[in-house]
Amino acid sequence: MGQESSYKDKKVISIGVVSELTGLTERKIRYYEEKNLIYPERTNRGYRKYSFNDVERLMEIADHREEGVTTKEIKYELTKKERKEAKQKMIKGQINARFGIQKN
Repeated sequence: MGQESSYKDKKVISIGVVSELTGLTERKIRYYEEKNLIYPERTNRGYRKYSFNDVERLMEIADHREEGVTTKEIKYELTKKERKEAKQKMIKGQINARFGIQKN
């Protein structure tokens, strides 16, 4: 059975709403996209769409920037965190497969 995605993963929020939610300007949000810190989806017309997870990540990025952390350092930490989460997910999947545990 396929893995269900959370509502937090669905890319349905426009950049204007994200700007209101985070307090970041649309220009700053686009800048973080250019730096590969976030990955919005694009509609057929080219509009960016964000998820609630993207909003949370942008708020985390903004907090780090206020503390003086560079975008390069943020990218490194986010990549490190993503690798760790992927590894944990893989191990959990291997354990579940080994013991015949199925997700419902």
